[in-house]
Amino acid sequence: MAASRLVPVPSSKAPEKTKEYGMTRVLVMIPSGEVYDHNNVRWYSHQDIQRNLNHYHNIGDAFVFDSSLKLLKYDRLETLTIREFNPAEVDRLRDEFDYVVLRGSNYIHGEMDWEMAEQVLRRLGLPVLAFGIGAQAPVDGKLVLSDATKNVLRLIAGSTTSVGVRGAYTAEVLEDIGISNTRIIGCPTAFRHNDPGLRITLPEIDRIRKVGLTVRREVSPAYARDIRQYLTFHRDLIKSVAARFDTVLMAQGELEEKKLVLGTPAQKDQAISSLRENAWVGEWYLDDDIECLYRNSMFYSDVVADYDACVKACDLVLGYRLHGNLMALANGVPALYFTYDSRTREFAETFRIPSFDVFSEKVFRLSDYWDQGLFDRFNRAYEATYYAMGDFLSENNVPHVMRERAPAQQRKVVALM
Repeated sequence: MAASRLVPVPSSKAPEKTKEYGMTRVLVMIPSGEVYDHNNVRWYSHQDIQRNLNHYHNIGDAFVFDSSLKLLKYDRLETLTIREFNPAEVDRLRDEFDYVVLRGSNYIHGEMDWEMAEQVLRRLGLPVLAFGIGAQAPVDGKLVLSDATKNVLRLIAGSTTSVGVRGAYTAEVLEDIGISNTRIIGCPTAFRHNDPGLRITLPEIDRIRKVGLTVRREVSPAYARDIRQYLTFHRDLIKSVAARFDTVLMAQGELEEKKLVLGTPAQKDQAISSLRENAWVGEWYLDDDIECLYRNSMFYSDVVADYDACVKACDLVLGYRLHGNLMALANGVPALYFTYDSRTREFAETFRIPSFDVFSEKVFRLSDYWDQGLFDRFNRAYEATYYAMGDFLSENNVPHVMRERAPAQQRKVVALM
């Protein structure tokens, strides 16, 4: 019975209260953190530092969750659990909620475990809004998806007018499994302050004083083709930036980096020992200079708002972290991407963000990227993608706070078609 409801849902079939933008009740599938003050996110029990210190979680996922909530209108929010299938509980949720939002993340890869999601969604029968999901390509060979992943993605695609994806590569992957109702919307993090008129305007390069560098020490050889080059370039980038600017290293979840910020003196020493004992890190990344910077210039927080404050204090942010760099751009701070896999390349392409391939044979020079013309490409792509995301939410009858195009902008779009 419930499965029959999982068909494309035109606007006339949206739940009545949602359609009228009145009381809206939302289920969140795969959240990342606890919600406070209606639409702010921090990690669970964030004040219990020792509880979380040995638990790996990418706080960048919480950036996306926090940003998504800031763009949606809702009155009630609850988690849709997919770890287990409880028919009675699913029936209750169907009666009490209007739709499900799937937090944007990197779900489309060969190792994704959807747990009991297929059974839950089939019985639930509510529209599932995929809010900027993405695919991850392996270094070698074609991306192979499990039957479970295909089934869940098809259920989601069949439940709404369109599927929000972060870029063209993800749209192509979904097209290959028969899902064609995709819309490229980037990532909610970019639009967390709901400003379609945001522009990056470069200052003179000699006015740059403080730089945030988003670090990602841990990387998989399944997605980054040369770990030695990845780590040695990362090391040299940190050292060269720190030699020129007041630098803050922005971590997002690796355990050793967290301990160096939040741990006791003994835990900090243990973190350095652990890094030195790692064969790759000890040989290609951690030298005396990096250790000093790690001990004295590292930033980490389990509260998303703290990253807003961190990037706002910077004149420039650059580095490896997809959402950390995007957080800077969302706050009007220039950012440069260092791409190393399909995810980072797809984000840079969607938003036309100036980027450098860490596996290229080129030498990175900041002056080569300090070009307003490059950032004007981002400015145009940002505005276009902002309105694409708003259109996506509207066509799926999801109440939101994103702004509509002004009449002059609508005429411009028509003229370009």
